[in-house]
Amino acid sequence: MNPQGTDPKLIDALNRASSLELFQLSAIIERMLVDPRRILAVRTNMNLGQTVRFLDWRDGQMRHGKVVAMKDTQVTLHEEGTRREWKLPYAAVEPPDPVSPPATASARAAPPQSMPSRGDFRCGEKVSFDDRYLQPQVGVVVRINQRTATVDTGNGHSWRVPFHMLRQVFDI
Repeated sequence: MNPQGTDPKLIDALNRASSLELFQLSAIIERMLVDPRRILAVRTNMNLGQTVRFLDWRDGQMRHGKVVAMKDTQVTLHEEGTRREWKLPYAAVEPPDPVSPPATASARAAPPQSMPSRGDFRCGEKVSFDDRYLQPQVGVVVRINQRTATVDTGNGHSWRVPFHMLRQVFDI
């Protein structure tokens, strides 16, 4: 029972490994797959509505799906053929080509959004951003600097965040 595209020598080596060695290898691989740098490598060129290839873990086949949502550690894809939704880790998605434009006509027709700048934010305003570990942070702007805003998250931490990474938060 050899998964498609897997080197038979690798399968043989894994079959000879002890359960403890396989568990250690599994733990190492799991840590590597959730590394924010790897997630960013896939996420950087990915857009909502874009068609990407992903691995179906059940049979090892590559499938095509449209990006419908992107979270911190997983992406939601709508498979074109079966109309099925998949919630997958970014590691299961083939990194998109950096030069390919978004697949949908609506994404191409939309005017380019301008990057937020210094003038878009005020002291006391509630904002959110993703930290370097891709964890969402919410806080209040306490200072406007030349290129960054100082944001107090209320848990004893202050962050200096570039304006292009900030999003305004509206309480409803």
